[in-house]
Amino acid sequence: MRSLFVLCMIVLLVSLKLEASSGSQRSDVAYVTLLYGDEFLLGVRVLGKSIRDTGSNKDMVVLVSDGVSDYANNLLKADGWIVEKITLLANPNQVRPKRFWGVYTKLKIFNMTDYKKVVYLDADTIVVKNVEELFKCGKFCANLKHSERLNSGVMVLEPSEAVFNDMMSKVKTLPSYTGGDQGFLNSYYSGFPNARVFEPNMNPEVLNSRPVPEMERLSTLYNADVGLYMLANKWMVDENELRVIHYTLGPLKPWDWWTSWLVKPVDVWQNVRKQLKESLPGTGGGRNPNDDFLVKFLSLLPFCAAFFCCYRLFLKNQGYFGSFCRSSPCDYIRHLYYRIKSGGPLAYASISTSTINSSHQLLNGAQYKVPAYLGGISVCICLMDAVVSLGLAFLIVPRQVTPWTGLLLTYEWTFTIFFILFGGYLHLICEWGKIMASRAALSLSHPESFDDDSGKRQRQMSSCDTATWFYGLGMVFLAIAAPSLPYLLGVTALFLRLGLMVVGGIILASFLTYASEHLAIRSFLKGREEWDIARSRSLCFFC
Repeated sequence: MRSLFVLCMIVLLVSLKLEASSGSQRSDVAYVTLLYGDEFLLGVRVLGKSIRDTGSNKDMVVLVSDGVSDYANNLLKADGWIVEKITLLANPNQVRPKRFWGVYTKLKIFNMTDYKKVVYLDADTIVVKNVEELFKCGKFCANLKHSERLNSGVMVLEPSEAVFNDMMSKVKTLPSYTGGDQGFLNSYYSGFPNARVFEPNMNPEVLNSRPVPEMERLSTLYNADVGLYMLANKWMVDENELRVIHYTLGPLKPWDWWTSWLVKPVDVWQNVRKQLKESLPGTGGGRNPNDDFLVKFLSLLPFCAAFFCCYRLFLKNQGYFGSFCRSSPCDYIRHLYYRIKSGGPLAYASISTSTINSSHQLLNGAQYKVPAYLGGISVCICLMDAVVSLGLAFLIVPRQVTPWTGLLLTYEWTFTIFFILFGGYLHLICEWGKIMASRAALSLSHPESFDDDSGKRQRQMSSCDTATWFYGLGMVFLAIAAPSLPYLLGVTALFLRLGLMVVGGIILASFLTYASEHLAIRSFLKGREEWDIARSRSLCFFC
């Protein structure tokens, strides 16, 4: 019995050892990508998931610089990446974009001599179909862009220390049309446009009988540029045969939530993102624990502020809300309909004449007027507040949240900031109206001539508040409708989407122009009326 137990333990230990050795065994070819900072971390995670989804079991190596956090390194290891730390190569070009400060580091993949062949993929690419055939490629393979330039986003190469050292000796002498690694590689492989096209399905006998080519050109299937899709609103090749999609549109990276609402092929990337496993706590679906906390905070704060404002408004207008609640909804709607039809509180003319004529006659009989420049100033401030609100909302909302989360948070904070800014401005206009009313009263010879029409003015102020709600709801409706037009109409072309959004934006700006002028005038008159009511009550008290 004891010998049987010992035998079982030996078998168990041997099997565990074999499993560990097989798990640590590395392949002689690999997929490689680069990571300079945590910004592209989600891109690398999705890229790795897309490679594994094609059934590949080859090594996945990510070269990380010092700018990558320990958390990112641990997450990549948990996802199945082999993390290799490297030092950055300085960019020798004095004239270059700032974002190209470390791109020459990509040349280090030519020195990965632990592997016979590597397939390099940028972090903004995604594999949609198995690409194992790329390991059959020659010493250097890449895809041509714009007829004569190779693109370094997808490359197949045979690592060589001699080639790498030769590159290092020429980085300061060979020109780079981009100011980065891609321009250098175009100079280093100057004959690349004349290279033969890589044929993955070539007969093995023919393939082995010919000399290994120095360079081969990859089909567009292996580096499908989203920029070209944007121009024609379709792929230039058979979509069903695509192997790799490359999101080359500068600021429109697939992990930025707003890109999904503009560029249709981002849906493919987002679908893979949703399937990311929770390698570390809180990372399932491409989530970030820090962003999750921030999203919850940003979601709840405006609602808390709105609840507080509604509560204060209820306390301030208890009598008005009480009468509203006692009347039936049908009565209120009917009353509102007749007021609008008869040119009631929403009509500009009735506000600027009847309301003004009902109060504040100066001693010489001249009518007290709203400042002529108030409307123009209000329009400028309203449009400026709208732009500032949208800009601040984009800065506040995390970039790498899911598209729906980003859109809803941006709406929420744009409206919140706008109502705070423009609402504060209207409050100042209301206070200005009170000041102007008090100054006008000093010139009156008979203060007791004020009639006690506080009930009438209170109703006017209530109608002013109602108009504010109507304008606010109208703005919200148009703000939601403007970016929704392309999706309601089924438009997928980027430029047409942007055009429809611009049209919607113009309509919204026109509405804001109309509403801001009227609301400013109403606020000015409301301030004067509030001063009148307070004045009338004080006179009645002394009488």
